[in-house]
Amino acid sequence: MSAWFDKVQADFYQNFIEDDRWRLMLNGLGVTLRITLGALVIGIIIGILISIIRSTYDKTIDTMRPGPGKVLLRFFNTICRIYLSIIRGTPVFVQLLIFYFVIFVSASNGVLIAMLTFGINSGAYVSEIIRSGIMSIDAGQMEAGRSLGFNYIQTMRFIIIPQAFKNVLPALANEFITLLKETSIAGYVAVKDLAKAAMSIRGITYSAFMPLIGLALIYFILVKFLEWIFSMVERRLRNSDH
Repeated sequence: MSAWFDKVQADFYQNFIEDDRWRLMLNGLGVTLRITLGALVIGIIIGILISIIRSTYDKTIDTMRPGPGKVLLRFFNTICRIYLSIIRGTPVFVQLLIFYFVIFVSASNGVLIAMLTFGINSGAYVSEIIRSGIMSIDAGQMEAGRSLGFNYIQTMRFIIIPQAFKNVLPALANEFITLLKETSIAGYVAVKDLAKAAMSIRGITYSAFMPLIGLALIYFILVKFLEWIFSMVERRLRNSDH
């Protein structure tokens, strides 16, 4: 037992303490969090916009009078459906490679490209989550908003979206946790994220156990922290209903 403990201690020192290799993990963690937060903002913006377009189409297209507004709504809904089909039908890893080596081949900021890629990917799933929440709201809520003098956009902003957000918060939490874990492939496009840092340490020390266990432990802690944040928000929103 003592020999095993001494070996673990020696491995820990070699992989993290020696030559301050823990700084690689710390810097990688910072990059991972930047990518995740940036992608989160992009995904939420895209998701809200697309969910509003698609839910508006589903709710109003049959009752709209012919005209430019109906044509535009059909056009934007078609664009959204194509976007969702492409993004959800291809792996995020392939999308990352296309963005880095094809679309932005001359760009040098891999972190920004990773943010954009993961944000666009996440936006497709966030949009469907929010759309399902909007479609679950009773039609009377829209009528109530219009009777208060709100236009369609104001009704969506102040009445429909907040209620939909409460309904889909658990699903959104799962998507954001998935997003955090998906960013671990950013290292394939020369981004020095957390996973890339662990692999760099493994390449230096030729020891796989300690860097990978450390990597898994850090992701586990991050996920548990996010779960705690979302559970607290969900509990506060539930208490506000009483």
